[in-house]
Amino acid sequence: MDLILWRHAEATLAEDGADDASRALTPKGERQAARIAQWLDRQLSDGTRILCSPARRTEQTALALQRKFKFREELGPQSNAEAVLDLVKWHADMTVPPKQSILLVGHQPWMGDVIMSLTKLPSSACAVRKASVWWLRARERNQQLQILIHAVINPEIVGGLQ
Repeated sequence: MDLILWRHAEATLAEDGADDASRALTPKGERQAARIAQWLDRQLSDGTRILCSPARRTEQTALALQRKFKFREELGPQSNAEAVLDLVKWHADMTVPPKQSILLVGHQPWMGDVIMSLTKLPSSACAVRKASVWWLRARERNQQLQILIHAVINPEIVGGLQ
């Protein structure tokens, strides 16, 4: 299983009384999303399942990829690692990972918590930069599940911002 986590690009700040879910990408965020989308489009298989938080900034980030995706409440800003792992059917007792690729477009802090949970990173917090991608790959070796960090990408790495 490939689990690809794409944090939304830079968004406007929430104004007093404004709904957090309605925050839009900034012009810089639009460039970040486009840059990462170009890279992802070259890497993802045609069968990759794409799921997105219903927040406006994540929708705008996902739209840059120009592929079909589905909104899932479980990926919203207030979600947690447990809900996200349930959504993708990643279970602690899993020994043989399913052969599928899933791209999740979402938020911190659940994204960092998912990475920590799967990789067993020793830190108490894993920061995921805006617009960056963490690509995790599960594989079976000697009847044990291994988690590989396949790639960590941000807009500056894939060509910088104009």
